[in-house]
Amino acid sequence: MDLRERIEALAQGARVASRRVADLDTRKKDAWLLRSVERLEAARERILDANRTDLHTAEQGGVEAPLLRRLDLGGDKWSAMIDGLRQVAALPDPVGTITETRVRPNGLRVGRMRIPLGVIAIVYESRPNVTVDAAALCVKAGNAVILRGGSEAIRTNLALAEELRAAADETGVPRDALAVVPVTDRAAVDHLLTLERYIDLLIPRGGPGLIRKVVAESTIPVLKHDAGVCHVFLDASADPEMARAIVRDSKLRQMAVCNGLETLLCHEAAARTLLPFVLKALHEEGVELRGCAKTCEVFADARPAAEADWAAEYLDKILAVRVVPNLDEAIAHVQRWGTDHTDVIVTNDWANAQTWQRRVNSGTVGVNCSTAFADGYRLGLGAEIGISTSKLHAFGPMGLEELTTRKFVLSGDGQLRE
Repeated sequence: MDLRERIEALAQGARVASRRVADLDTRKKDAWLLRSVERLEAARERILDANRTDLHTAEQGGVEAPLLRRLDLGGDKWSAMIDGLRQVAALPDPVGTITETRVRPNGLRVGRMRIPLGVIAIVYESRPNVTVDAAALCVKAGNAVILRGGSEAIRTNLALAEELRAAADETGVPRDALAVVPVTDRAAVDHLLTLERYIDLLIPRGGPGLIRKVVAESTIPVLKHDAGVCHVFLDASADPEMARAIVRDSKLRQMAVCNGLETLLCHEAAARTLLPFVLKALHEEGVELRGCAKTCEVFADARPAAEADWAAEYLDKILAVRVVPNLDEAIAHVQRWGTDHTDVIVTNDWANAQTWQRRVNSGTVGVNCSTAFADGYRLGLGAEIGISTSKLHAFGPMGLEELTTRKFVLSGDGQLRE
């Protein structure tokens, strides 16, 4: 069997399994989630050993530091991954939920019922926690999932999947509902992209090259998890201590993530007072500041920014900084250079806060909070399949409901269309 035949057989198996998963009751799905927790915890050292081998191989191969940080499954990432499984188990099952029930003039009752999407393929790079998060959400929402991680995480992903599939065997979930592409050959992705007969939705998570390739070549509907050029705008009325804390957390909490701050905007009325106060704190922690002419004037340690900096996703200790004349110009900057991911205003002006939330149409729009809250775990989704920067069919952090669709259900007592 050649590679194309292997990938097609894997997808066909997932399609068959998806019909069984769609019929599973909530108790059985939750039992699989909780058994997965037990198996993963028991296998923790073996999995982390595989992860350390992946990290060493990637480092030797010249993988850049931001991707290495995403690849590391140790520390808080492990506990967050495990907690995510427990949270997904505790969440209500969306499958079968009927909403928007209404009665037509002839007495016909019309409702909308949530149903699984079917088979979801995830193509991702570096982050092995995606293997667990994606599997948990897809199965709880009644779907089968095909997981294709990057070659840099192959050992970790296979070790994680082994425990998830073993837990499936033990709890009555079809094993093929958790399909893992076991090879690093990039041609496997090429084959996946053409299997619209078996796959209902494809979600790419990775660098710009991967996203462009999938969007250009897929015959399957694609939901993009694109770059995160996230903004914080310091309004003229922003509280200085709040502003400094929000900017610091947004930029430095964890830099190799798509919800990290990449461009800081500041109202010109606060450029000589608030902005140096905030930038000094970042500079002291080693952040390279690339600023507009006004920024360089008020903060001597900033270096001049190029136009490319406004579109950059650094994933590192680099921050673009621009002074703007007013709220309208801040919004215009976000609309031109942003990626519809996450954008925040820091302000004590209620009207400006409302304007920001109404006019900035990113997946997550915040007032007086860190950009780091653009995260399924933090938003109460248990985990996330990704952060969609597409407006169809889901937008922003994607949880269980975003992995379902709705069908019309009709209930009558003999109504006829005459």
